[in-house]
Amino acid sequence: MKHFSDAADAYATVPLLNCLLQEAAEPIDGSGGSSGGSSRGVRVHRLRGSGRLLRVSGGRRPVRPELRAAAGWQSLGHAELVKLTAEELRRSTGIANDELPAEMADSRDVVAVLLAAREGARPPEDPYLRSEQSLVMGHPCHPAPKARGGGPARSWLPYAPEAYASFPLEFLAVRAEDTVEEGGERAAAAVDALAELLDGPAAPPGYRLLPAHPWQLELIEAATAVRAAFADGRLLRLGRTRLPVWPTASVRTVHVPGRDGAGDLFAKFSLDVRITNDVRRLWRHDLLKLRETDAAVEAAFGARTAGADAADATAGWLSDRGYRTAGFAFEELAVLVRDGLDGRLLPGTTPLLAASLVEGFTGGPLERLADPVAWWVAYLRAVVPPALELFAREGIVLEAHLQNTVIALDSAGLPVQALFRDAEGVKRVPGVSRAAGWQRLVYTLLVNHVREIASAIGERHPGVAGSLWPAVRRELLRCGAAYGLPEALALPDAPELPGKANLLLRWTGADGASARYLPLPNPMRPSGM
Repeated sequence: MKHFSDAADAYATVPLLNCLLQEAAEPIDGSGGSSGGSSRGVRVHRLRGSGRLLRVSGGRRPVRPELRAAAGWQSLGHAELVKLTAEELRRSTGIANDELPAEMADSRDVVAVLLAAREGARPPEDPYLRSEQSLVMGHPCHPAPKARGGGPARSWLPYAPEAYASFPLEFLAVRAEDTVEEGGERAAAAVDALAELLDGPAAPPGYRLLPAHPWQLELIEAATAVRAAFADGRLLRLGRTRLPVWPTASVRTVHVPGRDGAGDLFAKFSLDVRITNDVRRLWRHDLLKLRETDAAVEAAFGARTAGADAADATAGWLSDRGYRTAGFAFEELAVLVRDGLDGRLLPGTTPLLAASLVEGFTGGPLERLADPVAWWVAYLRAVVPPALELFAREGIVLEAHLQNTVIALDSAGLPVQALFRDAEGVKRVPGVSRAAGWQRLVYTLLVNHVREIASAIGERHPGVAGSLWPAVRRELLRCGAAYGLPEALALPDAPELPGKANLLLRWTGADGASARYLPLPNPMRPSGM
């Protein structure tokens, strides 16, 4: 239907414009130039590749792109914007790329399908699940945040969190001698607990349970090793679980509710699909170093909580307990089990995915803030100190971006606790240099996370916009002094912050872990410096 198509164009245009303006253009004046002035929120940019002029309306979510032509300003739909972006990047990089424009188009088409599906679906009643399934636009600075590998909607829609999906898991059985797992008894018990929580089948003698995502099995059913294992009995299909799981914002990670006194869990699967910058497999090299990384982070959070001076040490870590897979299809059939929220949250609190606060959803907290500045100060005290302390004292670089942070609100709606997740994204000094680790932390915590939340608050409550970044400055200086972290003390006066160049990364075909950064103006810096 046309209104879904128009809405999908609008959703897909915003993140693509953000990328294009940040990575391939520069503003030519501060008032909107000849386009009508700042009163209409119109800005003009010069595209670096061609020198052409592009004007947009709006602030943090730019809309209505127009290209200067001989006859005047020409409006661009999403398809025209994709074409323009490709032309500019070919000019500026000298590299041709047919894959990324197709991903951009796929991302837009996926949004149209999701919008239609959401209209006829019922969102979860649980506010946490609703927050995980709220991200229709997704990453605000990625050219194709909702791409699903270009496959038909029937292949991915039943498993799409944005469509309020829930579904049963498949259960396989793998011969015990072909089973590979790491994490000890705790991890093994967690994998086996999935069958109990979901009323799943039991493994026959001589076999171990191996949970599987149904989309995962569809994607790999033609793989030679998997097909051969089914044929010779090393791998059995046991059937589906009676109870469903809920996919979270990452698509391949599902939430498994607790029951009968047992706590909830998360399960993360391999998907041979590119989502944002990476093919979302559980890669062997990541799994082999997972336990060491996770144990270090868990120990660091434990030490922080036990510290006598840890006045704000309520933050927690959702441990990736371990994994199980089949040796003959190590990456394809891997499943990783992560701690659930039960037993990790402060009593009486409501958890929400941080990314949902930026995109907004029905019942989201930012719409009803009685004192936005007080709420923001509380948010910063929950999120910033744990990430900076772990870096200062242990050399641990949390990937503290919006999708890896769960924020817990008390009964009054104030943020009181942050829970971080995803050992796969954690870096450690000296595995990376201290400078590279700090840059990564500043990007994920401040640019991807804090900047977006601040912008969302400022948009909804414009009267307090001028107070938000001074509060960030004060929190950084407080933490820098408390933890002896010179980088935090220097950052408020630095001229720039690092922004991730997702458009250039994908255009040049770089690996998702090979981040490229571009300088962004530092909003903490006092004017005149």
